[in-house]
Amino acid sequence: MSVGSVEEAGGGKEETVLTAAATAVRYYSVAPGVRLNVRSGPGTGYSIVRVLPEGARVPIYCQKPGTTVTGPYGTSNIWDNVSNGEYVSDAYVQTGSDGYVASRCA
Repeated sequence: MSVGSVEEAGGGKEETVLTAAATAVRYYSVAPGVRLNVRSGPGTGYSIVRVLPEGARVPIYCQKPGTTVTGPYGTSNIWDNVSNGEYVSDAYVQTGSDGYVASRCA
């Protein structure tokens, strides 16, 4: 957290302002025994940019709708942003929810 001070015009009163740093990112497990394709966008039509090894854990920075995929954790059209321009299907990530667990990507 950063701290700054603001002085009101004319009043001379000083107020402390706290600015929150980035919120903590939570990591989630990929389904057991799965080597998961990481794609350049939220869908199976996007190119594979890398493959996560078995036992991987991924951060979810934001989520967005895309191609519907069926995996170990159900059928979902939610795609998890795990790095800049990199997405995995939420159907392969154990989030404990059938819905969104992070904010929507811009």
